[in-house]
Amino acid sequence: MTATVATTVDADGTATVTLDRPERHNAFDEAMIAELTTALDTIGRRADVRIVLLTAAGKSFSAGADLAWMRRMAAAGEQENEADALRLARLLDTLDRLPKPTVAAVQGAAYGGGVGLVAACDVALAAEGATFSLSEVRLGLVPAVISPYVIAAIGPRWARRLILTGERFDAALALRLGLVHEVVAPERLVERAAEVAGLLVEGAPSAQAEAKLLVDRVSGRPRGPALMAETAATIARVRAGEEGREGVAAFLEKRAPSWRRR
Repeated sequence: MTATVATTVDADGTATVTLDRPERHNAFDEAMIAELTTALDTIGRRADVRIVLLTAAGKSFSAGADLAWMRRMAAAGEQENEADALRLARLLDTLDRLPKPTVAAVQGAAYGGGVGLVAACDVALAAEGATFSLSEVRLGLVPAVISPYVIAAIGPRWARRLILTGERFDAALALRLGLVHEVVAPERLVERAAEVAGLLVEGAPSAQAEAKLLVDRVSGRPRGPALMAETAATIARVRAGEEGREGVAAFLEKRAPSWRRR
């Protein structure tokens, strides 16, 4: 079976994970979902990996679900469909919870599940000319599995419109909605992703993993004594940790902290 995901790790600790089915516009099927989940899970455990860059080969980031896969699942029963959907849900959860900063670099089409991948990354960059769509309703389906990540990224109001219409929207609107953080010229996409990776590698690895968890724990919760106590306990624990002590010492001593490789 031909591999559908390629992974490389450079000397600075940036892992580039590439969707590699360009002839199918990087559309998902069960093989790609399994390979991408395994790749991310492996990378998440590697101490030498600092940053994860999610890219795609060819003209499109991801056209969503592969038609042949959809045809097979349409002929399957509800129980088999649920098991299949859970595999995609686990992929998105793995990406969302990865204890490394993640950056998506999007070119061309990002439809359906491709939008879910973008929304699950910490930072998302899009090339001018990129297009997005949550087109499931036009196929009699709903973007159920990706919805938690999409709604968190763009909010429920716009999610209602885009999920109900299934319309295509451009990178400029994706930027305005918060689905992507920056829009750059196509020839600058890879370079800008590398620049963002360079910014991220300045941070302490354990602190970044802790910060991702912090955002999840704090988001949507009311301010008050319970949250005050929890956040105070978090910073107290981090300050007393190895990275916290090293970071403060490096700052005071005007030197690079130990996690900096250059």
